[in-house]
Amino acid sequence: MRISLNWLRELVEIKLSPEELAETLTMAGFEVEEIEDRRTWANGVVIGKVLERQPHPNADKLSVCQVDIGTGETLNIVCGAANVKADIYVPVATTGTYLPNIDLKIKPAKLRGVPSQGMICSLKELGLPTDVDGIHIFTQENLPLGSDVRPLLGLDDVILDLTATANRADALSMVGVAREVAALTGGKLSIPEPGEVSITKSGGNLALKIADTQACPAYIGTVIEQVKIAPSPEWLQQRLRAAGVRPISNVVDITNYVLLEWGQPLHAFDGDRLKSVASSENLTIGVRFVNNGESLKTLDGQSRTLSTQNLLITANDRPVALAGVMGGEETEVHEGTQSLVLEAALFDSVAIRRSSRSVGLRSEASGRYERGVNRAELEIANRRALSLISELASGILVQQEIADTRPDPSTWSHSIALRLDRVNQILGPIDLGEDTGELQEQDVERILTALGCKLTPSKEDTNHQPKWSVSVPPYRYRDLEREIDLIEEIARLYGYNKFCDTLPEKAEAGYLPLDEELIRKLRAFLRAEGLTELIHYSLVKPGEDRNIVLSNPLFVEYSALRTDLISGLIDAFQYNLEQGNGALNGFEIGQIFWQEEDGLQETETLAGIVGGDRTLGKWSKSGREQPINWFEAKGILESVFRQLALQVEFQPDCRDNRLHPGRTASLWIRGNRLGIFGQLHPQLRREKGLPDSVYVFQLDLDVLLESLGQDEILVPTFQPYSTYPASDRDIAFFAPVKISVTEIEKVITKAGKDLLETVELFDEYRGENVPEGQRSLAFRLVYRASDRTLTEAEVEPVHNKVREALVEKFGVNLRS
Repeated sequence: MRISLNWLRELVEIKLSPEELAETLTMAGFEVEEIEDRRTWANGVVIGKVLERQPHPNADKLSVCQVDIGTGETLNIVCGAANVKADIYVPVATTGTYLPNIDLKIKPAKLRGVPSQGMICSLKELGLPTDVDGIHIFTQENLPLGSDVRPLLGLDDVILDLTATANRADALSMVGVAREVAALTGGKLSIPEPGEVSITKSGGNLALKIADTQACPAYIGTVIEQVKIAPSPEWLQQRLRAAGVRPISNVVDITNYVLLEWGQPLHAFDGDRLKSVASSENLTIGVRFVNNGESLKTLDGQSRTLSTQNLLITANDRPVALAGVMGGEETEVHEGTQSLVLEAALFDSVAIRRSSRSVGLRSEASGRYERGVNRAELEIANRRALSLISELASGILVQQEIADTRPDPSTWSHSIALRLDRVNQILGPIDLGEDTGELQEQDVERILTALGCKLTPSKEDTNHQPKWSVSVPPYRYRDLEREIDLIEEIARLYGYNKFCDTLPEKAEAGYLPLDEELIRKLRAFLRAEGLTELIHYSLVKPGEDRNIVLSNPLFVEYSALRTDLISGLIDAFQYNLEQGNGALNGFEIGQIFWQEEDGLQETETLAGIVGGDRTLGKWSKSGREQPINWFEAKGILESVFRQLALQVEFQPDCRDNRLHPGRTASLWIRGNRLGIFGQLHPQLRREKGLPDSVYVFQLDLDVLLESLGQDEILVPTFQPYSTYPASDRDIAFFAPVKISVTEIEKVITKAGKDLLETVELFDEYRGENVPEGQRSLAFRLVYRASDRTLTEAEVEPVHNKVREALVEKFGVNLRS
């Protein structure tokens, strides 16, 4: 909001310079983004009178003027404006004057051979907006020649561009800022209190009908006759321009002026046009929400299709304005307006915010209603506007109707309990120079009283600390609701910079949580295997089993939460193939969600997808693709698990119908299910148009992190290398196909006990000479001791135990 210091000085005593005031407001939470010192725009520009105007002898569009600026010497000034003439008062920039808005310093010059001793100025050259082409001509008579033009043009002012925080709706007005300045500086307030206005007639043709009293708690409609529309007086126009508002006419300017002064939006309707829209002399102003299919052409000239979220002002149920946002073009005040209906109303902040957003329209009025307009000063702002209309537009008040459902005024000012010890506990010690101290009773009482609060001492608490019951002024009822709000105000006005800064005695190095370190390590290992990390939205199409569906989705395509990561990875793989990017080998870490009988569940999951030919150069294979096989894909996971020092078991699994029933395994750690790994089902692969071999995995990250958090993995112990040679044995046998290699390796390891170092499968054969339903497996067993060279007599009994265990457990047919 742009704050004119000249206007502000009429409302509150200011002893600070503009820069000091800006610093004070900024430190109190009202950031001053810019100080616009208008006094520099016309420094050296004075009032002059054109005595004579003659055409330039050498230029058709130039004039030679004799100008008196009260120094006793007439200046010869060459002027190019078409509207210059004799006997007018004009602003004159004398020699040596600098005009910053056009970056020009006035010097003696010759224009087409004629000397010029200054410049007659236009408003644009002085930094003021104007629709007039040419120099500015003062309308006043008998102006003192040579006097400063700045007071006449409103350029003896400084503008502060101030930003209020979202909770301070009261600060979106000159009165609100004046109250804040008074509280900060101790200056005396001089807020104008408009007197009562008199209604010359009793009764009339206006009635009110408020359909939704929650959306519109109060509405005042005043009928004003015999209005004379004219330009506003110069003082009013200057104040509006200083605030960045374009003057239009006296009535419209008055509503904008009261909006700036009191923060209360008003709207003036043309009374005759209202009756024309209503098609009746009897006028009923209504407030209701939109019915389907209604539209309205607003003051900005746009026809808007409305939704049921829009709140309307109606005339005999015909839309005439968007309540709290913008009026309608059909009933706007114009040059021929003779009667008015002035609206002063309170609207619910939520209703106006939704209405404004639904039509994509935000105005000065809606911005204030959204934050909350002061309900206690509605009548004051209305009286202020009516008195100005009577004074400046000769309006006669003939009828006023009020619809008021606000709570009783006695409830507008609520009380909050405040404790001194709580204030000091929250804010900490204050800096007293060489010493520190605490806020005292008188500090708290002085600050809150300056804010307009009334303090009543309460009974001391058990620590014998002072307590108060603080009555909040009505214009602060929205943001002062709790004890902590009062404590914040105390800190703000006392000065944040006056409280002590306390730093830790010793700085400590930061560190990552264990889970985050492990996840970063896991990501690095997966990237090292050639997988790219992917990120997908958590929102998917509904329809999956145990889906969680959103009640207010943005799009139907994103209206449910994903139940796994595999589906998204398959879609990404398909998309990249279709775009010609080749096979996508990647992984993703993210949340999945599902429903259970005891409520909604959520967990973090790791998933990945691998397929196609992973090699970069194919010249050695004559350009032929060589898809990755099941064991190579499984080896990626095993490599990551090996680097993490995890022992993971792979067990056959066929529960997921998206995966090949014979090429899918569940993963287990210490009896806990970790996840699943497998090849995509051929039917799904054909539907998606994917290569022959695409493999996916999905792991429960919580189970993985819990296993990685074991002490023996976090702090691995060194195992010394044996300096003695190993003794290896091969064992081959026929085993049923249904028996997995993992089960066989577990039995071999258990039977080999401490002497067995490694077990490796090096051959599998199915076909001729192998019994039906069986396969030939060959393992290499390596035996080693750390303290001696093993002898045949030591190795052979252990190896025989392995044979016996395999025959006893699985009934294998030994071949060696």
